[in-house]
Amino acid sequence: MTPTLDDRITGSLLGAAVGDALGGPVEGYTPEQIAERHGGRVTGVVGPWNGDSWRTARPIAPYHKGDGHVTDDTLMTHALIRVYETVRGHLDAYAVADHLVPELMGSPVWIPELEAEALPLQRIFLAEKWLVARLHYGHHDPREAGAGNIVNCGAAMYMAPVGLVNAADPHGAYAEALDIAGAHQSSYGREAAGVFAAAVAAACVPGATPRTVVDTALALAKDGTRAAIEAVAEVADRHRDFESALVPLRKAVAPYDSVGPDYRNPGLDARRPSRLHSIEELPIALGMLLVGEGDYRRTVLGAVNYGRDCDSIATMAGAVAGALHGEAAVPAEWVKRVAEASRLDLHAPAAALAAVAHEVFARDIARRRAHESARAALTDASR
Repeated sequence: MTPTLDDRITGSLLGAAVGDALGGPVEGYTPEQIAERHGGRVTGVVGPWNGDSWRTARPIAPYHKGDGHVTDDTLMTHALIRVYETVRGHLDAYAVADHLVPELMGSPVWIPELEAEALPLQRIFLAEKWLVARLHYGHHDPREAGAGNIVNCGAAMYMAPVGLVNAADPHGAYAEALDIAGAHQSSYGREAAGVFAAAVAAACVPGATPRTVVDTALALAKDGTRAAIEAVAEVADRHRDFESALVPLRKAVAPYDSVGPDYRNPGLDARRPSRLHSIEELPIALGMLLVGEGDYRRTVLGAVNYGRDCDSIATMAGAVAGALHGEAAVPAEWVKRVAEASRLDLHAPAAALAAVAHEVFARDIARRRAHESARAALTDASR
């Protein structure tokens, strides 16, 4: 049975949150280090890398990554959904300034990694704190505020809701995400936000496959982002087991990744604007989607065991795989474990976004019909 829109929205958001939680405890490490630490590949929820000393051990402290806790990827995704709930329409860079920034600095939420209720601002990374510094304190034009920020996956990682509100309209998702991300990122970080949202929207098209999703991404992506996705996809097509794909996929994306071989010690050229580079996370997420043939478990575990920024890779891969197949594709035992451990209702944001998506879709149809009517009248008048 073809999944409904509501089912795809639920599957995508659950899939993203579970991927985030599975990837969090092994973020920043190599596949070899992950296998050594866990006695083989990660196959589900695992504990903190440093065990009970997670509060003080570097380089991760003071965050409790592991045990099913979601990270900032999910916190930002849920914050963006709350903005959609408020606006109840398409978003732009001004919605980020007017609504997302107040969410980050004024609305406490439960933060699993801190094991406390706190402002999202107290957990998010420097590239996301940029939003508050530039928009609230600096009063920059929201459409241009992302210029000068670290170029990373910070904007892309929470753009799944944009793709879901624009379900089956990848071009619309791409444009809306680029507008939103202008407040946060520039260069290939902003481009990745647009392409990821488009990939999620493409996954909602009835009959979509991993290949159609990747082809849609390639049709829209520009510069280094397009080249990186193309290179990774070419390699991914030759693998159906993530174990054999781990090294080849890294080699394929390496020429476009500015961070360098040591994820925790990036080079001097890392995260700077460039038309030649790409964030690593999106191409690898799409590559694992191809390797896993869209199967949620295979896709996300491939992303998790890839290491490096694997919480964000698994977030993106999980969002697309979940949108392709709906809620049933995401293992229920993982959803339950993550929801309980994170002390979050993972279904409520999905229901809220689905309601908004239906409202937006109805207004989009009305606008299109009005446009068609006006064009028809103009055409008749010109005869």
